[in-house]
Order: sequence, then structure tokens, then C-alpha cells
Amino acid sequence: MFEYELNPENVKRADIIVGIASYKEAANIAHVTHQVDLGLKKYFKDKKCVIMNCDNDSPDDTKGAFMKTKTTTPKIYITTPPEVAGKGYNFENMFRKGNQLGARATVCIDGDIKSVTPEWVKYFAEPILKGGDYVTPIYSRHKYDGTITNNICYPMIYGLLCMDLRQPIGGDFALSSRFADYLLLQPWHRTTGMYGVDIFLTLNAILGGFKVSQVGLGTKIHKPSAPKLGPMFIQVIGTAFLALVNNVEKWQDLKTVLITEKNGKKKLEKEQSLTLDREALREKVADGFAVSLKDMGKYLRKETFKAVKGRYESGNMDMSEELWVKVVYEMIASFNKVSDHENLLETFRTLYFARTLTFVNDTWGWPTAKAEELIAQQAKTFFDNRSYLIDML
Repeated sequence: MFEYELNPENVKRADIIVGIASYKEAANIAHVTHQVDLGLKKYFKDKKCVIMNCDNDSPDDTKGAFMKTKTTTPKIYITTPPEVAGKGYNFENMFRKGNQLGARATVCIDGDIKSVTPEWVKYFAEPILKGGDYVTPIYSRHKYDGTITNNICYPMIYGLLCMDLRQPIGGDFALSSRFADYLLLQPWHRTTGMYGVDIFLTLNAILGGFKVSQVGLGTKIHKPSAPKLGPMFIQVIGTAFLALVNNVEKWQDLKTVLITEKNGKKKLEKEQSLTLDREALREKVADGFAVSLKDMGKYLRKETFKAVKGRYESGNMDMSEELWVKVVYEMIASFNKVSDHENLLETFRTLYFARTLTFVNDTWGWPTAKAEELIAQQAKTFFDNRSYLIDML
């Protein structure tokens, strides 16, 4: 849904679009735009290219910062109406405009990325131009950055959809015109228009049978996601659960995990530094249990609820890997049966914080590489126990 569009060079066709999704990114969008322009000039000078800012009518004049950035590549600015905000709506606009321009490849980069380089454009676009459909990133990330990915999205996709896709909601990706057109024909729910869009793209790529690959990009330096974890969790996990329960027949008989093709950088640099207040997280878990404990009993099996309740009442609040797998799978099964999804997801969020706290306690002082081994082991545990969920659905 375009509110309005600025296309000063009257671009009518493009082979490659690099889209920058934004909301209030006036301070950083010039940097992203400049790096993208360098990449397009260096690696795709024989192609018709355009840089597109898909914005949510940012009040900080993101539009001005983008349009004033000097580039060789033509630019287009598109915004949603003032009352419509959400990352997914920006992507929808990007895909629709790409369809109008006949773009073969669309590369999407978040407006808050500080570590983007010209090579990102090359790494993302090349696999699409060679016949791929969807490319997801592999970043160097701090062990406590991306806790929704590490503890839910990655192990769910590994365990249920049987694909080893390390950053399924990374925020930056590339897709073919074939896949973009397919996405525009799918139902876009309210959460898809917001933070749920990244998992929506990934799940549709896998369930739709598209050619998926990964690309090593190096360090991801961006705004920390912790302040957005409340709405982000509900939107991402709600979107994921809905897709999983609506497509059981497409994944229930899978037997082997597919090791996805990897391109780009093979060796990743040192990750972005990150601080975490462990005591604040512990208090969040305790406060959440005080509110949600009773509701947990509605969604978890009796023995699982007993184990969770016992840990909370003992003051331990430890959420072991084995218990966590049961919690996630029982929540998916309950999501398929109950009508009040919002209450279920709010309840599940407290359990997720408990798992996050346990992971933090278990890995405190560890280097990220060692913590990554624990994340990989957790994904394998999800796979080994996938029949537990299938038997409940």
C-alpha cells in the first residue's frame, strides 16, 4: 500500500533492486545507501539497478536523508500511509514495486545495519541471478543477540522442517522474482505486516519448495533488538506457529535434515559486543511466572506443567533443553486447538524468557563459538523429538 512514491529518474525497469526497509533511520540510512551504491557500481555495472527505500512515513525525515545521499545508482522512495507502520508492509511495497519493474533479484537490507559493505550486495544477488530463490544471512553475532532465533526459530526449522538454516529471521535477505510473486499471493496476516514478516518469508520459501541458500556476511552490527522483544516475540512466534499448524502435511514425513548451500564469507569476524543484565532478566522471568503460571496449566501437559511449576516454586526457574523442547512442542499443539492465541503467546513468552535465562546462566563467560555448540545441540534435540509434536497434532 503506497502512500506516495518519489522516482525522480523515472525508473521503469530494473534487473536488481536493493531495498532498504526503514522507520526512523535518518541517522544511518545514508551509510547503508552509500555502501549499497558502491556494491552495485563495482559488481553489477552491466545491470539496470535501483536503490529503493521502503519507509513507514518516518517523522525524522528518513526520506530526506535517503534522497539527499549522492549515488550513481537511481533511487526510489516509497512510504506507507501515516497510520500504517510495520516492517512487513515495507517489504510488501518492495515486492510489488519489484514486480512492476520486472526485477530479477531483490536484495533487502535493514536500515539500521552499520556493518553493511559493498560485498553484501554481491553475496546476496549472485545466488539469485544464478537461479536461486531465497538467500538468508549467516552473521557473526553475540551469543545473546538473537535469542528468539537461537531458542525457537532456528531449532523449530531444523527440527520440524528439517533444514539447517541458521538465521531464519536475520532481517537481511534476497529473493527471486518467482518467489516474490508467490509471496504476494499468500495471505498476509496482521503480524506478517510487522515483525512476523521475516519468519513468514523463510517458512514460505521452505514450505513452497523454493531453492534456499545461505551467505556468510561477517559481523552484524545493528540496533539491539531487546527493547522490541515484547511485540517482536508475539508477532514472530504467532506467524511461525500459524504456518506450522496449517502445513503439517508438508513437513510431518520429513526424515533427514538438509544442509543448506553456503556462499559468501567462509570465516566470520569477531561479533558485535553486547551487554546483558542477568538480574533484570531473572526478575522478568519471576514477574512473568507470577502472572502466567495458572495459564501455563491450560496449554502444557500435566507432567510438563508439574516440572515447570516445581522449578519456579523452588526458585530455580531452570528450563533445561529437554524440558524446553516439550514446552515448545506442547505450545504449538495447543495453538492448534485454542482460539485465544494472544493469551497463549503471552504465556509462552514467559517460558521463553526462562529458557533464555537458563541459556545465559549455562554459557556465562563462554566464548560465542562454544555457546554456538550448545545452540546446535539444542536444534538436534528438537529434531530427535519431532515425533512428540506430530503425535499431538
